Amino acid sequence: MAGGKLTDKAIKNAKPTERLAIMSDGGGLQLWLTPTGGKLWNYAYRYGGKRKRLAIGPYGKDPAGVPLEAARKRRDEAAGLLRDGVDPATRRRQVKAARAEAHANTFAVVADELLDKKKREGVAAVTAGKLQWLLGLAKADLGALPIADISAGEVLRVLRPLEAAGKLETAKRLRAVTGSVFRYAIATARAENDPTQALRGAVASPKQRHRAAVTDPKAFGGLLRAIEGFAGQPTTKAALQLMALLACRPGELRHSNWTEFDLDGCVWEIPAERMKMRRPHRIPLSKQAVAILEALHPITGHGAAGLVFPGLRSVMRPISENTMNGALRRIGFSQEEATAHGFRSTFSTLANESGKWSVNAIEAALAHIEPNAVRRAYARGDYWDERVKMMQWWADYLDTLRQGGRVVPLLHSVNAVG
Repeated sequence: MAGGKLTDKAIKNAKPTERLAIMSDGGGLQLWLTPTGGKLWNYAYRYGGKRKRLAIGPYGKDPAGVPLEAARKRRDEAAGLLRDGVDPATRRRQVKAARAEAHANTFAVVADELLDKKKREGVAAVTAGKLQWLLGLAKADLGALPIADISAGEVLRVLRPLEAAGKLETAKRLRAVTGSVFRYAIATARAENDPTQALRGAVASPKQRHRAAVTDPKAFGGLLRAIEGFAGQPTTKAALQLMALLACRPGELRHSNWTEFDLDGCVWEIPAERMKMRRPHRIPLSKQAVAILEALHPITGHGAAGLVFPGLRSVMRPISENTMNGALRRIGFSQEEATAHGFRSTFSTLANESGKWSVNAIEAALAHIEPNAVRRAYARGDYWDERVKMMQWWADYLDTLRQGGRVVPLLHSVNAVG
């Protein structure tokens, strides 16, 4: 039904009248001439025994108009729907609704929803910041696309530049974070699959890097003596000393607040929002740890933010992990030899090798969570009494190492505690 009665010349010459005039092209295609000079295409048809009309658009050869041949094509498409038993007007409403839904459910919209959900659930501000940054990388290319229509190839095009730049760890994390957005969309009935699952192995994997740690007792004694002789900022020196004594994560110590410490009760209580596993954690303070904190309090204990380790540029922000690692470099230990995080590995290795303390107490001291759900349900205690004794033993043992005392093979010197 490509031809018709109308021509562009006849349409151009048609003049408006006082009443609506209709010019027919055949097959139901009509051009309505309004009294105000408008020329509008409509498709007239019958469906379910009723007369109906489908608006096609204004006549015109400019981008906003519909030329004659285009109007005929749309008429033919609508007629094809009728032959299949479909109401063209109903189909248009369905398509319009689907487009509106797709526009309302773009990758950016779902990603922002997921980030807000994480924040409401209490994710740490640092973690939320990293998520927002990674999602921003994905949204730059995927943000405006309906999430249900995004393919694995489109996600891969986001990851390839990072791979080419050698940022393999970032590419790995971005794929994982992007996958979490698709899984959230699936859970909220806005997508049916996660295209990132098809990308496993498509991007080169980063080489696993282990944080350097000194686990030989004599070598660790040398490190402790080097820290003792550190001539830099007293807060940095105290931070390194406490990292060795407390076996905490660097971020937990750097962001610590004086309100968390009970020096009389010899305990440090870290709130859940600052813990990696989002559970509050207590650390027994040895006499040596208390002494360091008491000496530090006159220096930082009256700051506006209450930070134990405020930065040099702003007392409202803590020192960075680079501050501690930089201090280790200054006292002669390379990044392949020692890191701030490595003190935890030193404690874990030497405490386990001692044979004096139960594995459960050591794991509790490190704030590790039992991966087995059944065992975790029964392991409700935090082995506090044993940990109090263990942390004092650890501090005394470090004194011995720092002083260069004789190191006794620990496995044969004590009996294991069950």
